[in-house]
Amino acid sequence: MARPKTKTELLDASKKQFDRLFKEIDTLGAEAKRGTFPFEDRDRNIRDVLIHLHEWHNMMETWYEVGMSGQKPAISKEGYTFKTLPALNLEIWKAYQDTDLENAEGLLKESHLRMMELIRAHTDEELFTKRYYPWTNTTSLGSYLVSSTSSHYDWAIKKIKKYKRELV
Repeated sequence: MARPKTKTELLDASKKQFDRLFKEIDTLGAEAKRGTFPFEDRDRNIRDVLIHLHEWHNMMETWYEVGMSGQKPAISKEGYTFKTLPALNLEIWKAYQDTDLENAEGLLKESHLRMMELIRAHTDEELFTKRYYPWTNTTSLGSYLVSSTSSHYDWAIKKIKKYKRELV
């Protein structure tokens, strides 16, 4: 999958990968959808994968709101760095263990729509010009959004496909 370089490409890739993710999930039976992955991983089931995506959408929204207000957001999250992402991702995993699959799906669908609206609110220049917004440091807003949407959905699709292969 080529990395999006325009607003249209980003919207298309995000929608396509999001739809592909749910298509992969929808091919599973009810029991398999709620099953435990038979391989070692932080994410133990489909719910965990969906919640992971949802929470990264939430973090993206926070970075955006803080950054657009003229402040410097804590990326990835306060108290964490990109070197400590495994600990952050484990914290996310723990926080949602009481969430069921249906709620996880609903939360992800809602946060995906918010990401799409955020993308639609900007021009190509605003999205893909490096340093257009000071809070994005040396990169672009679009780069953050690609990572939070289409690229992250691709990661999830691969994980679901791996699970499906193990079921056979």
